[in-house]
Amino acid sequence: MTQNTNPWAKQIDPLAQDIAAVLRSMGGSAHQRDVVQCVAAMKRQRGETVAQDLANKIVEAFERYRDLFFKPFGEGSMRWALQPGVA
Repeated sequence: MTQNTNPWAKQIDPLAQDIAAVLRSMGGSAHQRDVVQCVAAMKRQRGETVAQDLANKIVEAFERYRDLFFKPFGEGSMRWALQPGVA
């Protein structure tokens, strides 16, 4: 049996899906602050409420889904990117 290595094959948090959409629209990587602002704008556009702790939830999603996201300039950086091959 072949193991599926596609990270999108498993159930993904909708917040992580929003983050990935923002990163895709920004060329694959962006500063964490810009991702937070864009995800908040997406939520408002859909009529969803934007939680006060959205920035913290986004950072948690980045960390939880390291198979989707990484820090291209190292762990001290605030820039995040989609893992190579993630579309």
